[in-house]
Amino acid sequence: MESTRRSIVKALSWRVLATAITTGLIYVVTGEGEFAASIGLADTLCKLFIYFGHERIWNRIPFGRPEREPEYFI
Repeated sequence: MESTRRSIVKALSWRVLATAITTGLIYVVTGEGEFAASIGLADTLCKLFIYFGHERIWNRIPFGRPEREPEYFI
Protein backbone atom coordinates (compact mmCIF):
# COMPACT_ATOMS: atom_id res chain seq x y z
CA MET A 1 0.00 0.00 0.00
CA GLU A 2 1.31 3.45 -0.86
CA SER A 3 1.62 6.17 1.72
CA THR A 4 -0.51 9.30 1.51
CA ARG A 5 2.66 11.35 0.95
CA ARG A 6 3.64 9.20 -2.05
CA SER A 7 0.15 9.57 -3.55
CA ILE A 8 0.36 13.35 -3.15
CA VAL A 9 3.78 13.56 -4.82
CA LYS A 10 2.65 11.32 -7.68
CA ALA A 11 -0.48 13.41 -8.19
CA LEU A 12 1.51 16.65 -8.19
CA SER A 13 4.18 15.43 -10.59
CA TRP A 14 1.61 14.11 -13.02
CA ARG A 15 -0.44 17.31 -12.85
CA VAL A 16 2.60 19.48 -13.64
CA LEU A 17 3.18 17.50 -16.84
CA ALA A 18 -0.52 17.32 -17.73
CA THR A 19 -0.98 21.06 -17.12
CA ALA A 20 1.89 21.89 -19.44
CA ILE A 21 0.33 19.70 -22.14
CA THR A 22 -3.18 21.16 -21.69
CA THR A 23 -1.96 24.76 -21.55
CA GLY A 24 0.32 24.30 -24.55
CA LEU A 25 -2.39 22.66 -26.62
CA ILE A 26 -4.93 25.38 -25.83
CA TYR A 27 -2.36 28.05 -26.65
CA VAL A 28 -1.60 26.41 -30.01
CA VAL A 29 -5.31 26.22 -30.85
CA THR A 30 -6.35 29.70 -29.65
CA GLY A 31 -3.12 31.71 -29.60
CA GLU A 32 -4.26 33.28 -26.31
CA GLY A 33 -1.78 32.79 -23.46
CA GLU A 34 -3.93 34.14 -20.64
CA PHE A 35 -6.90 32.01 -21.68
CA ALA A 36 -4.69 28.93 -22.03
CA ALA A 37 -3.21 29.51 -18.56
CA SER A 38 -6.63 29.94 -16.93
CA ILE A 39 -7.96 26.74 -18.49
CA GLY A 40 -4.76 24.91 -17.53
CA LEU A 41 -5.11 26.06 -13.91
CA ALA A 42 -8.80 25.13 -13.67
CA ASP A 43 -8.09 21.74 -15.24
CA THR A 44 -5.24 21.11 -12.81
CA LEU A 45 -7.14 21.99 -9.66
CA CYS A 46 -10.09 19.81 -10.59
CA LYS A 47 -8.12 16.79 -11.75
CA LEU A 48 -5.57 16.95 -8.93
CA PHE A 49 -8.23 16.18 -6.34
CA ILE A 50 -9.93 13.58 -8.53
CA TYR A 51 -6.63 11.77 -9.17
CA PHE A 52 -5.69 11.77 -5.48
CA GLY A 53 -9.07 10.29 -4.53
CA HIS A 54 -8.79 7.71 -7.29
CA GLU A 55 -5.37 6.61 -6.02
CA ARG A 56 -6.58 6.33 -2.42
CA ILE A 57 -9.61 4.26 -3.45
CA TRP A 58 -7.44 1.88 -5.49
CA ASN A 59 -5.16 1.38 -2.47
CA ARG A 60 -8.12 -0.27 -0.77
CA ILE A 61 -8.89 -2.64 -3.66
CA PRO A 62 -6.96 -5.93 -3.55
CA PHE A 63 -7.45 -6.66 -7.27
CA GLY A 64 -4.17 -7.63 -8.96
CA ARG A 65 -2.08 -7.71 -5.81
CA PRO A 66 -0.36 -10.85 -4.61
CA GLU A 67 -1.85 -12.28 -1.45
CA ARG A 68 0.28 -11.85 1.65
CA GLU A 69 1.25 -14.80 3.74
CA PRO A 70 -0.06 -14.65 7.29
CA GLU A 71 2.54 -13.50 9.79
CA TYR A 72 3.09 -15.66 12.83
CA PHE A 73 4.79 -14.34 15.92
CA ILE A 74 6.55 -16.50 18.44
